[in-house]
Amino acid sequence: MIKGKAAPHPEDNTSGRKRVSIIGSLVFLVLAPGVVAGLLPGAISQWRLEPWPFGEGAFRTVGVVMALAGFAWLLDSFARFALQGLGTPAPVFPTRKLVVSGGYRFVRNPMYVAVLALIFGQALLFACVAVALYGLVVAAVFYVFVKLYEEPTLARTFGDEYESYRANVPGWRPRLRPWRGG
Repeated sequence: MIKGKAAPHPEDNTSGRKRVSIIGSLVFLVLAPGVVAGLLPGAISQWRLEPWPFGEGAFRTVGVVMALAGFAWLLDSFARFALQGLGTPAPVFPTRKLVVSGGYRFVRNPMYVAVLALIFGQALLFACVAVALYGLVVAAVFYVFVKLYEEPTLARTFGDEYESYRANVPGWRPRLRPWRGG
């Protein structure tokens, strides 16, 4: 160490920050979406395939497709936060860069949309109204959290870059064509 200068913090270099971001994102993936979109819907449905009064195959197929698509989109979004944003979805270790690629070109909240697809997909798969109702509660909590915390925080952190993104990409209903701005 040179006199008068502090040693660089491991998170100050990109590779160190990336490593911490990947580990933090994996932990958060298990603790947040893993519980909200996996453990709790499973506990509610008791992992039982209840019979549908009609169209059982179609409902189950749509449920599986929704859950798989949600899972894939969730993993992609988490990877983008860690590798491109150099942070995690957890507020305690946020990204350094605004992520506007991948699913973020279609909707501002792809992680939340993905988690909801997982929950509602399981509701269809297991024919469980209680899981669908749980999904509605989760959707309401997500919406309030985004409006009261995330959007104001992103606006303060990323300023005009976020405002431009916000003006062009919807929060919850994906665009049909990807946004190419930013």
